[in-house]
Order: sequence, then structure tokens, then C-alpha cells
Amino acid sequence: MGFTDTRFNVNLSILFTELPLLERPAAARAAGFTAVELWWPWVDAPVPEQAELDALRAALEDAGTRLVGLNFYAGQLPGPDRGALSIPGEESEKFRANVPVAVDFARSLGCTTFNALYGNRVAGVSAEEQDRLALGNLAFAARAVAEVGGTLLIEALNAPESPKCPIVSAPKAIEVVDAVNAATGLGNAKFLMDLYHLSMNGEDLDEVIDRYTDKTAHVQIADNPGRGAPGTGELDFDALLDRLKKAGYDGWIGLEYKPGEAPSASSFAWLPAPLRAAP
Repeated sequence: MGFTDTRFNVNLSILFTELPLLERPAAARAAGFTAVELWWPWVDAPVPEQAELDALRAALEDAGTRLVGLNFYAGQLPGPDRGALSIPGEESEKFRANVPVAVDFARSLGCTTFNALYGNRVAGVSAEEQDRLALGNLAFAARAVAEVGGTLLIEALNAPESPKCPIVSAPKAIEVVDAVNAATGLGNAKFLMDLYHLSMNGEDLDEVIDRYTDKTAHVQIADNPGRGAPGTGELDFDALLDRLKKAGYDGWIGLEYKPGEAPSASSFAWLPAPLRAAP
């Protein structure tokens, strides 16, 4: 594969998870990568102890890895949850408490891109009520992110694996993006285009790229079927990433795939070592 002018980063919440969190940045750097992203690392602590934040910051800095994306608190992820911001009560409150903490932590590392996962539908609460809550929380996050010149990402998941999540198509995610921007007037809500999830939904990836690249601020990849590394499934990443470039996308490509049974470092054979460090 080529990818000579593509900027790749590694998601340390799905790759290198055979290692403790604080060892993962150095492992990614040893594999040749200089940029990483993370889901919120403390699934039970939207507001962790300062010492934990400091330790992760030091691990990233000591490894020489740049943080280019961070999820806000999203509940048990991986696990049964698919976000927190649309869920009334404690989960929504945790999301709001997490926003300033995540923004401050990321800003200290030069990261200004934040993914806000929506949440599952829950029993006893109407979809309309959840959507109103979600829009309020997303507008709150967009305003907080704007204070550091940042971008708020809205991601579409896939219906087979996330049947209770309402954001399971590119058009639906774009609808939410537009609603947040209309509510705030900031224009800093953008689409997170995860080609694995969209492929699982059976969406036409070429059409998604052509229609929505101008509203896209981050891309993630994994092959389908299996959510493995490129080359383990059926997606043509040479063609897809070339199409993204031609559509004007020049941002990060996040590697968010499962490495399989072998150590994560062995899952990058598809990408020549000289192309792993971000230009």
C-alpha cells in the first residue's frame, strides 16, 4: 500500500491494550508512530485524580507522542455503553463534569479535537426527551471546546453492534452536526467519519466521502469484516483514502482496529515503518 502523504495516528484504547495505559505511548512510539488518540481512559471516573492526569500527560510527553484526539467520558467503553450525553440523570451529569477536565487535559498537550459519543436509547424516556438533552449537552461541549479553538466530533456507530444507539448512519450524524452548529452559531461541530462503522451499516463509502468530506474533521479506519487491520478484510483502503484526499481531506487517519491475538506491534505490517511517523 502507498499512503505516502497520509497522517496516521494510533488509538491507544483499542491498540496496545495488552499493556498498561501508561506504557502504551512508548510502545506506539517504538512501533514508529508519533501521534495517538484515546477514548476517555478512566471509564469509572469522569473527573479522575490530578495525579492520574499528570501521569498520562508525562507518559505521552516522555514517549514523544502527540495527542491528536480525545473522547469525552462515554460510560463503559468498550462495553455496553455507547456514550453518556443523551442519558438523563447521572450519566449526563458525568458527561458535563468531564467536559472541562478533558478540555484542559487535552489543551495541555496541544490537542483540540474531541469526540462526543451520543448514547443508547434507554427505557422509560422518550426519544424526543433524550434528543433535547443531547443537543443541550453537545452545545455545552461545543462552547467549551471553542474556548481552546477546538473541534467537537460527532461519530456514527453501526447498527449491528450498537442497536440501541440512534446515531448509526452518516446522514444522521450530519443531522446532529448541523443541529449543534445551528444551536451555538460556532460552526465547530464536525463529522467523525469511521469507515468501519459505515461499512458495517452497508453505506456506500464512496458516496459518504463525496457528500460529507467538507464536514469531516477526523477519519478512523478498520477493515470489514472483523474490525482488523487493513488487508484483513474486504475494504480497499488505497482507493478510499485516495478518494478522501481528492475530496479535500488532509486530516488524521486514526487506526482504530483490533490487532488480533498477536501483540499490537505485529499488526502494522501493512504500513511500512517510514510512513508511520506523522509528517
